[in-house]
Amino acid sequence: MMRLLSTVLVFIAFALHLSAADFQYAVIYDFGKKFDRSFNEGVYRGVKKFQDETGLKPKEFELVTESQSEQFLRQLARKKMDMIVVVGFSQVSSLKKVAVEFPEINFTLIDANVDLPNVQSVAFKEEEGSFLVGALAAMKTKTNKLGFIGGVDVPLIRKFDCGFKQGASYVNSNIEFYQNMAGDTPDAWNNPAKGSELAISQIDRGVDVIYTAAAKTSSGVLQAAADKQILAIGVDVNQNYLHPGYVLSSMVKALDVAAYNALTDAKAGKWTAGQKKLGLKDRGVYWAYDDYNKPLITKEMKSNLDAMEKDIINGKIKVVDYMQTNSCEFSFKK
Repeated sequence: MMRLLSTVLVFIAFALHLSAADFQYAVIYDFGKKFDRSFNEGVYRGVKKFQDETGLKPKEFELVTESQSEQFLRQLARKKMDMIVVVGFSQVSSLKKVAVEFPEINFTLIDANVDLPNVQSVAFKEEEGSFLVGALAAMKTKTNKLGFIGGVDVPLIRKFDCGFKQGASYVNSNIEFYQNMAGDTPDAWNNPAKGSELAISQIDRGVDVIYTAAAKTSSGVLQAAADKQILAIGVDVNQNYLHPGYVLSSMVKALDVAAYNALTDAKAGKWTAGQKKLGLKDRGVYWAYDDYNKPLITKEMKSNLDAMEKDIINGKIKVVDYMQTNSCEFSFKK
C-alpha cells in the first residue's frame, strides 16, 4: 500500500512538473532597455516574480529598431509560445499583423490597445496619477514655474503632460509651464544625457519642479535636478530612492501587476482577451509616498492629495484624457 501511494505521489509530481515545463512564454520589451529603472523595468519586475514562483524562464527580447518588433513577434509565434507579452505602444502595428496571422497564439499588450480576439490589452489612466503629482508640484513650487520632459511627442506622452498641467492648475491657476520632448526617434527613450540637457535648460529658466516621462532618458532628468538642487517627479515605477530629497514623488503604473497577472492567468488557463484600463480606483496608477519623500511632503499636502484622489475616483473631479480629446482644454469650478 505504501509503495502504491509513493508511486502515485511521484506520478503526480512528475505530471505537475511536466505541466509547468510545457508552459512557454516570452517578453518583448519596448525601446529603452529592460533595466531602464522605469517603464520596461516595471514590466520586468512582474515577469521576474512569475519566474521566481514557477521556475519558468522567459525568452526575452529588447527592441533596438522598429523593424525588430514584427520580426521577434513572428519568430516567437512560430515557436508556439503559450503567451507573448508585448510591451509598449510602439509595437501596436506589428502586433496587429502578427496576431491576425497566428490566431491560436495569445498575446498580452501592455500600455496600449489592440482589439483582436487573441489579444489582451492593458492600458492605464495616466492622466489621473499625473493630476495628483501635478497638484503636489504646484504645492511645492516657489517660482510658480513647472516643467515636463517627455520622450517622443506622441499622444500617450501628451496624456502625462496634460494630466500634470490639470493637477497643478487645480491648485494654482498662475503656474507657468515649460515642456520639452527628448526627440522623435527610438533613441529618445534611451538618452540620459539629452534628459539632463533639457532639464538644465528648464532650470535655467526658473523651473523648480520637473515631471519626466521618458523611460531611461528620465534618469538624466532626475540626476540634473538633484545636481541643481531642485525637485523632480519620476514615472512608471517608484523612483523616489534614486535621489532622496530631490525626487518629490513618482507617478507609478502597476506594470508589474499587469505582467504578472497575465502570465499567471495564462498558465492557469484563465487568461482572457479584451481590454482593461486601470486607474486610481484599481490602484493601477498612484503617486508614490514612502520614507524617501516623506520629509518633502507635509501632512496638509498629503491630506489634500488624498481628498483629490477620492474626488477623482467618485467623479467630482473630471480629468481630461488627452488621448480621448486630442486636446488639453480644461477648466475647474471649485
